[in-house]
Amino acid sequence: MKRVTLTFDNGPEPDITHGVLDELGARGIGAVFFVIGRKLDTEAGLEAASRAHAEGHIIGNHTWSHTTPLGEIFGDPAIAENEIGRTQEAIGACAHADKLFRPFGGGGAISERLLNKRCFDYLKDDGYSCVLWNNVPGDWKDPDGWVETALETLADQDWSVIVIHGMDTGAMAHLARFLDELDGIGVEYRQDFPDDCMPMVRGEVVRDMTAFVSDHI
Repeated sequence: MKRVTLTFDNGPEPDITHGVLDELGARGIGAVFFVIGRKLDTEAGLEAASRAHAEGHIIGNHTWSHTTPLGEIFGDPAIAENEIGRTQEAIGACAHADKLFRPFGGGGAISERLLNKRCFDYLKDDGYSCVLWNNVPGDWKDPDGWVETALETLADQDWSVIVIHGMDTGAMAHLARFLDELDGIGVEYRQDFPDDCMPMVRGEVVRDMTAFVSDHI
């Protein structure tokens, strides 16, 4: 049976997030939500994230601003605290014990754009776990066709960590259809990650991260 970890990035967006939670709740599926810190800086955003946590979903950190991949930023001594630490503080009591952090890839590619050296050291020193992905169907750019793309990639993998974006693009209108397809296949839903998607666990580098870290500081 294929394993699937559903991850929802770039929220919370209350109008979208609550609908996603309704759909997951009706099916008894647990997921992981990688939130943008600035979107927790509103009562409605924090309420949506808190609901997800209360319903058994995992909340992870996806930077504060989500504007520029961290590997492309240099010369800012406070970048790690502002983008990573500030978001973790905003997540607060909803945080997972492993302090899950997903870098912003700028289109889903895994490359040295993910982290600069300063941010890598910050994650390591502060005991974060770095979470990557292996199935990016591009729902933000193909809101009507991402389901088929996700299924094609999933067919070639034993364990898919699927990146979906909980944003107002129209893509979430197809979430129920996607989950129906997964139910038809008969997948095992997980809330953890395969080893090759977690190169750092609680500050310990368990897989070579050279390709994910630029020389910028």
